[in-house]
Amino acid sequence: MEALTEQEVLRLLEETKAVLHGHFLLTSGLHSPVYVEKFNVLQHPLYTEKLCREIARRFQNEKIELVVGPVTGGLLLSHEVGKALGTRAIFTERADGKMTLKRGFEIPAGARVLVVEDVVTTGGSVQEVMRVVREHGGVVAGVGLLVDRSGGKADFGVRTEALVHLTVDTYTPDNCPLCRAGKPFTQRGRTGK
Repeated sequence: MEALTEQEVLRLLEETKAVLHGHFLLTSGLHSPVYVEKFNVLQHPLYTEKLCREIARRFQNEKIELVVGPVTGGLLLSHEVGKALGTRAIFTERADGKMTLKRGFEIPAGARVLVVEDVVTTGGSVQEVMRVVREHGGVVAGVGLLVDRSGGKADFGVRTEALVHLTVDTYTPDNCPLCRAGKPFTQRGRTGK
């Protein structure tokens, strides 16, 4: 399997408008010149498969026995990475605000687990999935990410592979250079004019 470079992955994400450039109002209330809309690439099964094969390739010698990702994007990634590795793939979801396993999913004691996630900013969801894996007796063998936009701040204490690393500036509304320049907000899913 031929490796994908970070530049090739970034080009695919930009071509599918999964990485957008403009002036964005984030859910947090902060402003940013870059927005990651992962579903713009994940809506294409062939691209999703290609990206997940690259994550799998990076862990092919780790004796992974199970792949786990959080709902929603992590569900798609876990399925495709699990398929590429020839393993089972399950997902976690929230129940009463807490990440958990449902639907009768089990993690065999001692199983080597790869945790996958689409986009990481703080790493909180990945940490929650890792906790679930460990609580059920699994061993977290690694973390595979589509995009690490933490600027290198997310540290999971295990081997972590991200297909793309982004350092994304964010600004408070009163300190936003895009606002000072009079640049209007870009609607998500559109690159503006």
